[in-house]
Amino acid sequence: MVAMTVEDMGVLPDRGAQRSLLIVDDDGPFRNRLGRAMERRGFEVVTAETVAAAKDLGRRIAPAYAILDMRLEDGNGLEVVPVLREVRPGARVVVLTGYGNIATAVAAVKAGAVDYLPKPADADQVEAALLAEEDRALPAPPDNPMSADRVRWEHIQRVYEQCDRNVSETARRLRMHRRTLQRILNKHAPRT
Repeated sequence: MVAMTVEDMGVLPDRGAQRSLLIVDDDGPFRNRLGRAMERRGFEVVTAETVAAAKDLGRRIAPAYAILDMRLEDGNGLEVVPVLREVRPGARVVVLTGYGNIATAVAAVKAGAVDYLPKPADADQVEAALLAEEDRALPAPPDNPMSADRVRWEHIQRVYEQCDRNVSETARRLRMHRRTLQRILNKHAPRT
């Protein structure tokens, strides 16, 4: 693969490159596989596995596109978005995460991401999100909408994120017992 990492001392892509892409993910095999797939689609790929490395690369190459993992070893991938917006205001950012819920999707969009995809996302989905028109029509309603249990779980997760992951404060705001909330937070999301 031709993709570069922050450790590479070679020539970086041109700051004005129209198809420059920064991929930030701490899962090495996934990052490399996605990098190769995006190169086959015509992107000039540079990769990083930490927030610090991503910020450094973002400042140096000002990528037109970025794919950020939400949770990284040294922080949150959303910390990279302001740096990208500063060096290239029109940069299109897609956030990927294995911890998909409405609260994190909202946080990603508020931070400046154009889309949010749950892992494992394939390269076709990622490319479609990166290249989507700004004024695209709203998607059709889902064939299988979320169940009431899933909607409840999503609401609890949103309030939990808004309370900075503080269980006591979340329980107080939701008017529920702290132990009940802890049991709910320790369970996986309902399927539908």
